[in-house]
Amino acid sequence: MDGLNKLLKPRSITVIGASDSPNRAGNIIIRNLLSGSFHGPIMPVTPKYDSVAGVLAYPTIDSLPRVPDLAIVCTNAHRNIDIIRQLGEKGVKVAIVLAAGMNVDFENQGETEEDRMYSVARQYGMRLVGPNSMGIILPWLDLNASFSPVAANKGKIAFISQSAAVCTTILDWAKNKGIGFSTFLSIGDACDINFAELLDYLCRDSKTEAILLYVDSVKDARRFMSAARAAARNRRILVLKSGRTVTGNQAAHLHTGGEISLDAVYDAAIRRAGMLRVHNTHELFAAVETLAHSVPLRGERLAILTNGGGPAVMAVDTLSEQGGKLAKLSDETISKLSEVLPACWSHSNPVDIIGDADVSRYEKAVKVLLDSDDFDALLIMHSPSAIASGKETAEKLIELLKSHPRTKRFNILSNWSGENEAVTSRQLFTQAGFPAYRTPESAISAFMHLVEYRRNQKQLMETPVSFGEVQANPRHVHDVLNHLIAQGHTQLKTHEVRPVLESYGFRTLPTWIASDAAEAAQIAEQIGYPVAVKLRSPDIRHKSDVHGVMLHLRTAAEVANSAQAILDRVSLNYPGAQIDGLLVQRMANRSGAQELRISVHHDPVFGPVILIGEGTGEWDINKDAAVAIPPLNMALARYLVINAIKTGKIRQRSQPEQLDISALCKLLVKISQLVIDCPEIVEFDIHPLLAAGEEMTVIDASMTIQPFDGDKQMRLAIRPYPKEHEEEATLKNGTSILLRPILPEDEPKHKAFISQVSVDDLYKRFFSDVGELNHEAMANLTQIDYDREMAFVATQQITNEKGENEEIIIGVCRALSDPDNIDAEFAILVRSDLKGVGLGSILMDKIIRYCKQRGLCQLSGMTMPSNRGMIMLAQKVGFNIDIQMEDGIVEMLLPLK
Repeated sequence: MDGLNKLLKPRSITVIGASDSPNRAGNIIIRNLLSGSFHGPIMPVTPKYDSVAGVLAYPTIDSLPRVPDLAIVCTNAHRNIDIIRQLGEKGVKVAIVLAAGMNVDFENQGETEEDRMYSVARQYGMRLVGPNSMGIILPWLDLNASFSPVAANKGKIAFISQSAAVCTTILDWAKNKGIGFSTFLSIGDACDINFAELLDYLCRDSKTEAILLYVDSVKDARRFMSAARAAARNRRILVLKSGRTVTGNQAAHLHTGGEISLDAVYDAAIRRAGMLRVHNTHELFAAVETLAHSVPLRGERLAILTNGGGPAVMAVDTLSEQGGKLAKLSDETISKLSEVLPACWSHSNPVDIIGDADVSRYEKAVKVLLDSDDFDALLIMHSPSAIASGKETAEKLIELLKSHPRTKRFNILSNWSGENEAVTSRQLFTQAGFPAYRTPESAISAFMHLVEYRRNQKQLMETPVSFGEVQANPRHVHDVLNHLIAQGHTQLKTHEVRPVLESYGFRTLPTWIASDAAEAAQIAEQIGYPVAVKLRSPDIRHKSDVHGVMLHLRTAAEVANSAQAILDRVSLNYPGAQIDGLLVQRMANRSGAQELRISVHHDPVFGPVILIGEGTGEWDINKDAAVAIPPLNMALARYLVINAIKTGKIRQRSQPEQLDISALCKLLVKISQLVIDCPEIVEFDIHPLLAAGEEMTVIDASMTIQPFDGDKQMRLAIRPYPKEHEEEATLKNGTSILLRPILPEDEPKHKAFISQVSVDDLYKRFFSDVGELNHEAMANLTQIDYDREMAFVATQQITNEKGENEEIIIGVCRALSDPDNIDAEFAILVRSDLKGVGLGSILMDKIIRYCKQRGLCQLSGMTMPSNRGMIMLAQKVGFNIDIQMEDGIVEMLLPLK
């Protein structure tokens, strides 16, 4: 990541196209650079001037006295390809390109100027930011290499944006609020350096505690998801994604050239990665303010203290609408509040201390609340009052909050309504480190951002429950699909899809094909009534156009008449349509059942996605469907279903039967596995799915298929469980074991395994006394991203106390690669009572073979000099050993290429 080091920690800068003409980008960049206290050399390049803003200028890039770390390119777009070539020849490793309009193919050669510029940069190993960038601001280096009219204060928030206009808006607002930044970067069209690399870098930056992204589009979904999921475990990440509508998506495409994707898919991706999405700049401002000052939320209970009932009611309404939770005050707290408040106070939450409340009453109430454990966050509200000055009240409460020993246990938010004096009060809270909001609604929205973020993080760490491996026959399905493709059948209907579904254990309705009305009646007589008759025609996409579905037919005459009527309507309305006969199905029992619709849609950015909603006739997937990105396990499937119910995409009915969420989740996991196994499937639609208790019956289904030749996993935004790495091995004592990648469901087994490792062995593995690892630590060990980390567990089948077969973990090896896939750090741990049976050697061989296959250059590790067994094993397989006795460590390095 050398290019990023020089971008985010530059020691020297050149400005190409520097100018002494006011209002030119080259002049603004130079003046902004000089306005700070950047300690490195600043080297303007221009043939027009001997100096720019009093700084000696150089006529050409070649004439620069040294190779700069960072180049800011301010020249016209048409000159930039040659400029980048000259910078590459000089040895410059990173450049920020400001010019817009490079994503157009002016010469009609099938390649834009941006593509050609990037191609030149790659020849020289050079990294690019932009084009269409505003530049970069690094407050901790006193560096402003941008054309922003506003500088940035030092702070702990990194902001990365594809829009220059959003950058300047955020900067102006943050300046007014006194909020600072660690990094402020405009990546523009992101032809090279992108969100993923910056997330990888910034999540390890000591100056960065939170990261904000303004996203128009993502180009490499796989890399973005991997980086986001890793970063979200270490930093709070907020995303403002534009293009929430179809029209907005098209505008974003024109802005940055990114693919047009469904907004709901981006929403699902952001939640899946443990980030938080905000939907407009107003929400972003509120969220930034909350992030800048808040501690991690320990729970979701909100207490409200107010001197006005009306604003508090508005706050409660907003909280309820957004799915928040109002704290319930204990009898003890209510009693203590009654001692310091008038008899007519609300005696509940919100705590209305009445409009004539003076400063003293506010202080006493806040003290009582802070001494309780009835809530997780406290919103203090103030409406203009003749009794208590807003400014004086703010000052006294800030003093109390800073001195109270329990303040840091809670999230404290404030809402001082009004404009004149309230503005000063809000500034006092902000300066004191407590977020302040202008309206009750914005305060609640900010609190709900913390709640939603906490929920997304919880989802990221949730241990799924396994219902066992999906019983499937993918080889048979591949044969079926490829046979249909070879015959030219790519648009499959229910009877053609049925063998595929049954191979994965789906419950379907038997279907027969009739050539005419008489045969349909004959089939109905054989299978029993009631039946449904449906048109088969590749030329009529929607059967409803010709009333091509007739249901609840109970006699042979009804079947014959209905079938003939369908054929007659087609003949009348679509005389040229091809008719492939009629489908005859036994009617499913719909009494008390719920009709759902599930689809697999191919998104141009994130690949296959799964959608679920009600089984309505017309389906707008932007509005009517909840979305998830495969692979799904039971926890993720449940999150999808619950989200669909909460957002009204699925109505939870109380009569006659509740929807069996567990059964629906199992079906969704099967669909996920089908999508992963079968890349030939482009689109897949179950419409409807009949949900009746545990029975999930596919009534109608359609599928679009096409030939596929390539890596079937690379089309997925998240790498699925790599089953191909499962293999059996035998220990020296003859015990058979299975080596397989670790699963999120392995958390209980992994915890039991850790308990069988001695304290001394754990100390050598983790370099500290770890004690009992908590859920979060175990989640980090078991819920891994297979794209950049691998952990293989050695498992053994035993008979437990109940006489049942049980799989246990007896050893684990893991390798975590850097984002560039060059070096991987490894670790091995075996059960302490199983040393000497060859398990360590088997695990070491497994991880080395895997890393070679991944194309890594080297495998590195660290242990203690006292860990003789690990050192001897490493030497045996060819590691270079460096014993550093003074530091008490041993470094191990194995070249793989």
